[in-house]
Amino acid sequence: MIQAYSLFEGSFSVDASKKFVPFDPKVDDPKSRPGSLFVHVHPFLIESSNGLILCDAGLGFRTENDELLIHHNIRKLGYEPEDVKYVLMSHLHKDHTGGLVDFKNGVGRIAFPEAEYVIQRGEWENAYASDSPSYRTEVFDVIQRSGNLNLVEGDGMVNYEIRYELNGGHTEFHQAFHIETGGEHFFFGGDVLPEPEELFKNFIAKYDFDGRASRDKRKEYWKQGAPEGWIYLFYHGKSLAMGKPKWKEDGSYMLVDPNEE
Repeated sequence: MIQAYSLFEGSFSVDASKKFVPFDPKVDDPKSRPGSLFVHVHPFLIESSNGLILCDAGLGFRTENDELLIHHNIRKLGYEPEDVKYVLMSHLHKDHTGGLVDFKNGVGRIAFPEAEYVIQRGEWENAYASDSPSYRTEVFDVIQRSGNLNLVEGDGMVNYEIRYELNGGHTEFHQAFHIETGGEHFFFGGDVLPEPEELFKNFIAKYDFDGRASRDKRKEYWKQGAPEGWIYLFYHGKSLAMGKPKWKEDGSYMLVDPNEE
């Protein structure tokens, strides 16, 4: 049993306004939303020997009972937000950071009070200095005062199970994570590798800081990870949230759901 879980927050369309509008492919017509990207949002929770790991933090939406959605999804798995020990942030766009802080009755409190928030220093500084609607600085204000912030630089290790890798591409200081625990190698590529299809096509995204760098990194991650059996975590994956390479008779690899092997 793979000890990693998608904390699925829904399907959305996103246009130039950077607003995430719920989109139900069974009901809504994509043609009614011209110029939009269509994405799913999957923060991930991983069980490790050093405690629970959260990979990115969702949109910050709330349930009908005014509970932070990411908290609700964690509790459905039998855990509490206080059980999370590491929050690994690929970058700081608002669809990845909304669940970092719990805003209620006009007050913002750190959403994972026992966790270390691992963020690249350059990403933190750029996000704070930006006036782009892609960032929510009110979230960063709460984190900065919390004492939970761990600003890292370049490549390194959080502990013996967690490695971070500065890979740029989507933003200048975007990072990826390798989590090796329970006999598995989980790879979280954030928005450099947001969907499984991007592993198999020569895709350059116009919305990336450096689309060619992202494309080249994806090739590297597949070339290394496929034969090593990495479990890939796709934050915006529609067809697959998690994928594990499976060898084919022609010598190539395909992706399969690791929970259905």
